[in-house]
Amino acid sequence: MKPKQFTIALLSGLVLAGAWYYKDSISASLGNSSPLSPSSPSSSPRPVVSQPQHQSFSTSAVTPAAAASKASEEPKKVILIDNESLYTGTLPAGEKVSKEVDNSGRKIVEMLSPEQATEKLRRNEESYIVGRGRGVWRYDVVQVPSNDPIEDDHDEKIIEVPQTVVPVEGQPSSDWMFWGVFDGHSGWTTSAKLRQALIVMVARELNETYKAALTDPSATAPTSEAVDAAIKKGFLRLDNEIVNESVEKVFKNPSKLVAAETLAPALSGSCGLLAFYESHSKQLKIAVTGDSRAVLGRRGANGKWTATALSEDQTGSNREEEARMRAEHPGEEHVIRNGRVLGGLEPTRAFGDAFYKWSIETQLKIKKEFFGRTPSTLLKTPPYVTAEPVVTTTQIEPDKGDFLVLATDGLWEMLTNEEVVGLVGRWIEEQQEGATKSGKPWFGGLFGGKDQGALPVEGEATDATGQRQPIRIRQWGVTAKESERFVWEDRNAATHVVRNAMGGKNKDQLSALLTLPSPYSRRYRDDLTVEVIFFGNGTDKSGKVTINEEATAIKSKGEKADEKAGDVKAKL
Repeated sequence: MKPKQFTIALLSGLVLAGAWYYKDSISASLGNSSPLSPSSPSSSPRPVVSQPQHQSFSTSAVTPAAAASKASEEPKKVILIDNESLYTGTLPAGEKVSKEVDNSGRKIVEMLSPEQATEKLRRNEESYIVGRGRGVWRYDVVQVPSNDPIEDDHDEKIIEVPQTVVPVEGQPSSDWMFWGVFDGHSGWTTSAKLRQALIVMVARELNETYKAALTDPSATAPTSEAVDAAIKKGFLRLDNEIVNESVEKVFKNPSKLVAAETLAPALSGSCGLLAFYESHSKQLKIAVTGDSRAVLGRRGANGKWTATALSEDQTGSNREEEARMRAEHPGEEHVIRNGRVLGGLEPTRAFGDAFYKWSIETQLKIKKEFFGRTPSTLLKTPPYVTAEPVVTTTQIEPDKGDFLVLATDGLWEMLTNEEVVGLVGRWIEEQQEGATKSGKPWFGGLFGGKDQGALPVEGEATDATGQRQPIRIRQWGVTAKESERFVWEDRNAATHVVRNAMGGKNKDQLSALLTLPSPYSRRYRDDLTVEVIFFGNGTDKSGKVTINEEATAIKSKGEKADEKAGDVKAKL
């Protein structure tokens, strides 16, 4: 079945009369296109069926002041949501609607204006200038929730490493730089645990590995394979703490309250994507557990950018992961079913998700003494899911302006690798052009408003093994050309990418997607966490990490960057 197109269709009086009404005040003509289908990426869209139900919904009281200004107000756009479709329509000036429609799960909500959508989009953006002169000069971050609360998380740290660990001629120290994005599922507790502990755990293992290498007179640094092993050990140690050591603790102290707190990160789950950059060797390690993705942008001799995936999405749809799972669990037909582990979990590697790791005996004991669920009848030889990451190594060329995009799978459902790299590449060009005109550093430049044409990127999207394709675009029915889709309005590169993923020039689509309340929003988009890391030395030689205020959300009008000093210190 062909996916329904995303159209900002107007509610017709006929459709509204066949469902519910608002004092006959909503009326318009219904577009010819179908509404956005809320079906999940793995399912086929269901037909829209309107059943005659004449049910009204309540209005908010209009104050005298509001009534006086009613005539001067503009008509309001609203969104109608049910279990099958999404439409937008208009309300006459001054009219209001409540969020709750009836007990059937249908809602009508007032749509955010483009300005309100931008405010929501930028609410959690952060940008930092890294004045270390060691190969990274800036990174941008943004989060846009769909779940409530958001299940994604992230963490960044720069660790100054002394000569006793990494001997660097002519320098007293070098830097280890870490960036991590964590895509939680079935709750937020596992991703929060990764934010608190993963980088610290991996750094400890790296510290031991680098120190051990110094005991060899012929070696000045550990081998690349030894570094990979240290990263993997850090991942596995943390997951063992989450899944197994937590069980030992609760059995020693059999309290339901203690069990609920201690086992929470084990009962939910999270993918983990970690980037590790060593400033002396200029090597970038990407460690991935799950289906978040890292993509490198590099400019070619012709001025265009190339997109190189530095990770593969580890799901049951990845042929290599399926083969590994079947080899580890021979004779179990349903170890991967419908692209999911035992027919349930999509990622084949993840932190937590203890129901796919605990033995049947452990699960039954936890259920008997505390809480839990009956183990799946397909559970035979756990563990099925592992937190061991796949690690790749890339030599970075800071002088050529390489950049790295890390993002949870919500972004890659919307854009291809090439589109993301092209968007950041053109954003850099816009910033540089603005700096030339204004005389300011390019990260504070102005933005051009001309038609940009095709993105400056080489290559086309491929169906490589393990790479999630942007199924949301097909779901929404987006067919516009690049020059008709994308805009350059944000000083934060991560925010810029997310804006274009969710609508770009189509401001109604962006507003509609950001208006949708949880849990309805989850049918159309996932939580989003995006980080963009810019390699190079920049102009700041302060040796510090500082907030880039022009690309960072200010919580209140009077808030200053120095009030966030504690956050900045935590990065270094």
